[in-house]
Amino acid sequence: MTLLAPDFLDAVVALGFMSPDGTIVYSATGFFIGRAEGTREDGQTLWRLFLVTNSHVFEGQENAKVRINPGPEGPAGEYDIQLLRGENDPLWKTHHDPEIDVAVLPIAAGKLQKAGLEIGFFRIPQHIANLEKCREEGLSEGDGVFVLGFPMGLIGEERNYVIARSGGIARVRDALYSSSKDFLIDTFIFPGNSGGPVILRPEAFSIVGTKTITESYLIGIVKGYVPYQDIAYSLQTQRPRVVFEENSGLASVHPIDFILDILDVGFPVQPNEVMEDL
Repeated sequence: MTLLAPDFLDAVVALGFMSPDGTIVYSATGFFIGRAEGTREDGQTLWRLFLVTNSHVFEGQENAKVRINPGPEGPAGEYDIQLLRGENDPLWKTHHDPEIDVAVLPIAAGKLQKAGLEIGFFRIPQHIANLEKCREEGLSEGDGVFVLGFPMGLIGEERNYVIARSGGIARVRDALYSSSKDFLIDTFIFPGNSGGPVILRPEAFSIVGTKTITESYLIGIVKGYVPYQDIAYSLQTQRPRVVFEENSGLASVHPIDFILDILDVGFPVQPNEVMEDL
């Protein structure tokens, strides 16, 4: 029995950057998403591939490393990704709203295929649930989710082995009706989870009078954990001396809608770099 499709796990990749000492530090998560952009004469779908992560992951960087498995066997490979076309001219797009921490980068899928990589990716619209669909499905507080990523640089030895953490939706109704730009989930995330996908967990049961969500969908992208502050006071003066910022165990998530916005505005539909859905 599995609640996560293998393609979902294979769609998640570790993102790394060169450190001052010349080593690669894997410090973030990304995932591939694909949009259908035509069909071949034999009826096969042609897909355009994109890499999605947080915009703060790419900001200030010229290049990134993406770690991808070559298929069911063999060690993961490290591949260079160019982030700038020229000086201060990023190849990736972000949302027009500066509060939305999402970046989308087009990927040359053909080159990855020629390198022998079998890449999983989230297919639009089959694998996603935007806010409209979430409302239709009756998404609510208490529903289960999985957060996929590479917290604390735990990327696996020879291959990418994504870490799946389970949790639940803590607050979502404000996002469902567009009064908030994110929703909250009840799970711990750590450095390295930035840019990871949040997957709705299918269930076999539901309360009478509500829908049972039996499919697994990509519903959002990790933005960051929600902190709280603990203040240490001086026993002598009763004045605050040290402020500690702690992880509350809640995480903020941007709905998938913002990724779709960036695709629609920044990357109009046109047959270009495609991956054949074989």
